Parts: sequence; structure tokens; C-alpha cells
Amino acid sequence: MAGYSATPLAKKLGIKDGSRVALLCAPRTFDPAALEPLPDDARVVTGATKDPCDVILSFHTERADLEARVPALLDALDVDGGLWIAWPKRASKVPTDITEDTLREVWLPLGLVDNKVCAIDDVWSGLRLVWRREHRDAVRAGRRPG
Repeated sequence: MAGYSATPLAKKLGIKDGSRVALLCAPRTFDPAALEPLPDDARVVTGATKDPCDVILSFHTERADLEARVPALLDALDVDGGLWIAWPKRASKVPTDITEDTLREVWLPLGLVDNKVCAIDDVWSGLRLVWRREHRDAVRAGRRPG
């Protein structure tokens, strides 16, 4: 399913063969089938996961809720993976106190950097965050910056 644009959502999110993908806090209006077709052997889990994920897509409308989930999101993210935080577009009229700048305020001081933005669908935008290269060895050793 191509979804909002001609580019399949799985491709936009960087889901590759064998990827472990976490879909978190998805609203009822988001159809997980929007991720299909998935590359070979890619697996999607919903809810909490103990195994690190290559791609996380987590939906949020409130900054306080997002900030409360930061530790769990970082625990779930593979050191070389991508964390996509989705927030409602202004035009969607979904109440939110999150903007792209808000996401940078929350995540950049923790040692992550944003490297991509995309339309998830007609309601949601997504910002991709990854560990800065200079922090990855420390994260692998269990020491997080920030």
C-alpha cells in the first residue's frame, strides 16, 4: 500500500530485509497495513519490546507523554537503528503541543540527531532520529551521552 505518497511507507522509514520494527502508541486511525509490503523477513511488533529494534515508529500528541517514554524508547532502539517520532500535522487539526522543533529540544541533548523527515500519512509527520556517530561506541558499551 503506497499510502499518502507514491513511495511506500516501509521504504520511507528505511525498513530493510530482516528489520525488526516496533510500532508504538499508534492511534486507532493508523492502519498497520500502511507499512506493507514489508521487505523479506522484516517483522513488526506492537507494544513494548525487550529486543532492540532497527526501526521504531512511535506516535505522540503530547510532549509530556513523549518525555515520559524517552527511556523506554532509547532502550528499544538498536544503536544503529532509527527512531521515528510521529506527530500530527498542523493541518490535521489533531490537538497537539508537539512540533518538529519540540522533538529536537527533547532528543538532541540526549546525543541523537535528526536526519530525515517524512509524511507518514495525511495526518502524521515523522522525524527520524539516530545516535550521533561519535556516541555509538559508548551506547554499545551501555553508556548513554546526555
